[in-house]
Amino acid sequence: MSVFWVTGASSGFGHDCAVELLKKGHTVYVSARNAESMKDLAQMCAKVLPVDVTKEEDIQQAVAVIQQEQGRLDGLLANAGYGVYGMVESIPINDIQKQFDVNVFGVARCIQAVLPMMRQARSGRIVITESLAAHASTVGIGWYAASKHALRGMHVALRQEVAALGVKVIAIEPGRVKTRFGNVACEGLLEREKEADYQQLSRDFVDYMDRPTMWRTATTQSTVDAMVHALTAPKPHTVYRTTKDARLFPILLKWLPDAWYDSIILKKITGQI
Repeated sequence: MSVFWVTGASSGFGHDCAVELLKKGHTVYVSARNAESMKDLAQMCAKVLPVDVTKEEDIQQAVAVIQQEQGRLDGLLANAGYGVYGMVESIPINDIQKQFDVNVFGVARCIQAVLPMMRQARSGRIVITESLAAHASTVGIGWYAASKHALRGMHVALRQEVAALGVKVIAIEPGRVKTRFGNVACEGLLEREKEADYQQLSRDFVDYMDRPTMWRTATTQSTVDAMVHALTAPKPHTVYRTTKDARLFPILLKWLPDAWYDSIILKKITGQI
């Protein structure tokens, strides 16, 4: 059995992936800022680590515990992340910095902390939760998409850098999934938007995110299955696009003129189509 570390394990993909790995008999370290939120995982014999990925000391301590108790780490699922939605001009710089500190620099801190152990062992997996937003941005998700674009650029380079060292780097790219992620990301958006020029578009965006058709989408299962496969399969793919829209959009974007794409997105969000 293998040893894994899953960040962002208090809910969503990270939590469900940890459950599946535990069911298969693996040793699983799980982390989030609030250890209490992972109580059910602890009851399944997960090893709980309270970690804020914006704090270097938390990450270093977590890796030291894994090193001391196991002597190795077979896979990291770098999954911690969140969204702050709103117009590019309107989200305060401090909020943008916080989002990047978790979504980008938090992943970077974890990767840099585990790679020495993996390089020494000449084996290991680093699985990064990216998103369809790493390829396609829209009204309202500009800064969140920017953080996922950054992850994609980093992971491709890292994949090449460690290829000869026995370490595999794998991206998970879900599209729209039935979770509360979008609702949480939209919290405070309308209250924050003070510019009259953006208020109607912001309302349209929130309505679009809350439309019933928005939730006729994939469950989390295909993404969780891909995460488990990426961590455990003998020959994992380099990228897993886990929903239909995540598979379709990158292809469309190669051929669709930018003006057409912008027009389609704006009409979709404003309810014209």
